[in-house]
Amino acid sequence: MISVWQKFHKTLASIRTGIILLIITGVFSAIGTFILQRPATEVDVLERSYSPTTLLWLDRFGLTDVFHAWWFAGLLAFVSLSIIFASLERWPNAWRFYARPYRRPEAHFRAGLAHHTEIPVKDAATGLSIAERAFRNVGINAERIVDSDTVSLFAERNRLSVMAVYIVHASLLLIFFGGILDAIYGYRGYMPIPKGEVNQELEIRMRNKDVKHKLPFAIRCDDTGQENYPDGTPKRWWSKLTVVEDGKDVVKKEIVVNDPLTYKGIRFYQSSYGATGKLEHLELHATTPDRAQAAKTLLLGLDKTVPVDPDTTIKLTRFVPDFFIQDNEVFARSNELGNPAFELLITYKGKETKTWLMPRVSNVTDAKDLPYIFTASDLKMLNYTGLQVSHEPGQWSVWAGVILMALGLGVAFYMIHMRFWAIAVNDPQKGWVIWVGGAFNKNKERFEEKYNALVEAMKREAKLLEPVAPPSNNKEKRETTLAGV
Repeated sequence: MISVWQKFHKTLASIRTGIILLIITGVFSAIGTFILQRPATEVDVLERSYSPTTLLWLDRFGLTDVFHAWWFAGLLAFVSLSIIFASLERWPNAWRFYARPYRRPEAHFRAGLAHHTEIPVKDAATGLSIAERAFRNVGINAERIVDSDTVSLFAERNRLSVMAVYIVHASLLLIFFGGILDAIYGYRGYMPIPKGEVNQELEIRMRNKDVKHKLPFAIRCDDTGQENYPDGTPKRWWSKLTVVEDGKDVVKKEIVVNDPLTYKGIRFYQSSYGATGKLEHLELHATTPDRAQAAKTLLLGLDKTVPVDPDTTIKLTRFVPDFFIQDNEVFARSNELGNPAFELLITYKGKETKTWLMPRVSNVTDAKDLPYIFTASDLKMLNYTGLQVSHEPGQWSVWAGVILMALGLGVAFYMIHMRFWAIAVNDPQKGWVIWVGGAFNKNKERFEEKYNALVEAMKREAKLLEPVAPPSNNKEKRETTLAGV
């Protein structure tokens, strides 16, 4: 078992394995963006886009719901393990390099360093003084490193860039962790709510059937509507929603497309709008047969009794949005408002009378022995709002990973780890020299620019300390020259 674990650990910790797994993850993520995905895509759209055989195999392999497939979550888990194992295997050396930088340049280190320069100086103290001033002149803070009787200088910039790879690794782990959470616990579905009604269940469209999912709270649609452009095309849909929890109204918001209602990590997007085929209210005018009295306006809802006078009431018992008659019976041809018919129950002095009102045929009731004639003046259909409901519990982990990755990539690409050393060395042939060297981890051009500036600053400081020759007798030379002329 130990041998198997060691092989498994070495395989996953390999850079080659990590790269292969990342490529596979990227390929399947791309497939998930090109192939229409459930449940966001309507079933009829999927059936029109793919042949039955193709759709069958896409469903069978989980390619129509890639980001919620068990194998995709497993792939993300393997990539995460590979990143963890690779990071742990290389962490001790990286931390040692970060926590305990090499500060004093020993002789063997100086001999092997590619970028180094020797500048002649008078003695060790003078050379050290020159080096300190040069470091300050180029904006580098150097510290003195004292070892027995030897003093050297050490300066470092952007040591954090050494840890950039681990920042990127941590960001990838956060992103993959969020993806795994979404794949296991996340969902997306559709919730239609007629105006004035409450709904607590959404439909999650699977490949074979729609699955009901109950929310821990309910949503009420207080109102919904559509705004149109002057030519009649839809401009926007809107809905006034209320979150109802434990029988109390908790949150209210008017939503439009791309401005969802969010409650307890669940988002409600405005997705569609339309008519339910049901009647919201019917407006009637009631007049006496001799039209001696002014018409009364009545608003009727289905199965609601409305008084006309102390002796008369009226009730709408049936509504057919698009009717036809067969065998003296009224039937519905469709749920679209085309040829409406209303069945009215009129009670006058305790006597009930049923009659039909068909505005497209005859917009007047024909019931006899009644004190009123009823005509339809207006009607309003009951509309519904269609909500796209999504729950993505891993989204904050994904966003945190994206931000952390941007930070890590910024550190990796724009911060250069530079180290500089300076020490006075007594060379048998040259005498005292100030040895200055530098090292870097990337971007050679920028490092050499800083390194050359440091060397030039040291050379300038060294020349300032050179002995100045005594002034020559310029007056005598000038007189001689004038005499010669």
